[in-house]
Amino acid sequence: MTRFVAGNVPVLAITSGEPAGVGPELCSALAGRTWPARLVVLGDIGLIRARLAGRQPTVTVVEWAPESMPRTGVLEVLHVGLCAPAQAGILDPSNAPYVLALLDRAIDGCRRGEFAAMVTAPVHKGVINDAGIAFSGHTEYLAERTGTPRVVMMLVGGGLRVALATTHLPLARVPAAITEAMLDETLRILHRDLVARFGLAVPRILVAGLNPHAGEGGHMGREEIEVIAPVLDRLRGEGMDLVGPLPADTLFVPHTLARGDAVLAMYHDQGLPVLKHASFGGGVNVTLGLPIVRTSVDHGTALDLAGTGRADPGSLIAAVELAIAMADVRAGALS
Repeated sequence: MTRFVAGNVPVLAITSGEPAGVGPELCSALAGRTWPARLVVLGDIGLIRARLAGRQPTVTVVEWAPESMPRTGVLEVLHVGLCAPAQAGILDPSNAPYVLALLDRAIDGCRRGEFAAMVTAPVHKGVINDAGIAFSGHTEYLAERTGTPRVVMMLVGGGLRVALATTHLPLARVPAAITEAMLDETLRILHRDLVARFGLAVPRILVAGLNPHAGEGGHMGREEIEVIAPVLDRLRGEGMDLVGPLPADTLFVPHTLARGDAVLAMYHDQGLPVLKHASFGGGVNVTLGLPIVRTSVDHGTALDLAGTGRADPGSLIAAVELAIAMADVRAGALS
């Protein structure tokens, strides 16, 4: 299956996301630079043209033609039709199937080799559920559609790579979710993709403890002693370079971070506040463990900014740059 076109550059699918949000207009920023890739925006071409009308600098929106060559200032759109008219800032559950159709088209294109990677603009989970479609997020949807039993969320930005052992769980449910089997599988996925997707031959992973002071020798919790440390010891015996479990408050300091290639945090708000402080507006969400390359912005639909032209495209640009780099690493491994 080919993943390249004329000029030997990867073709990336960019899903434009929730039509009432900032995704359609953020995509216009991609046309303002020269990329070492072919970028194809998936969305309703009429919506994207309308959202970009009158903007400076002018962006020309054209339908994607695989045989043509990309040009700066031109946004190529693979048309997927809206289910209902869309208005900036106004959510409409009628368009939930459209949002999922964008994802399905990108996933299918990646799986058959039409696209080397997919990059996702933000969707609105609430309005998809309001439409009667159970949807907990991009990550879980991608896992289900690709038949992947476990995926790992990692955010990249500000010089950091922070992966999560658990994601969108209430804090009270986190300790029970951190089992030896789950942690073992998560670390294997993280290690494997740091090698395969990021080109790190022997990645060093810094692993946070769950409790304050990493349990203080069992006085503040025993998860580090009974669950985390045994997994780390076993995987070290297989050759992985793992450091921890480390107290989170001293893990996220410059001299400790400088010793590792990535961090595994135990729960969402242990790791992501630090990364977003370092990189908000330029961070990238990466889904590890998939058979395809997927990156995403680190922000939501920003309904209050939709249609104003004031939304910052920095995270989308960073997500595209990282997807290109990951596609190149993967292509090198396959060649």
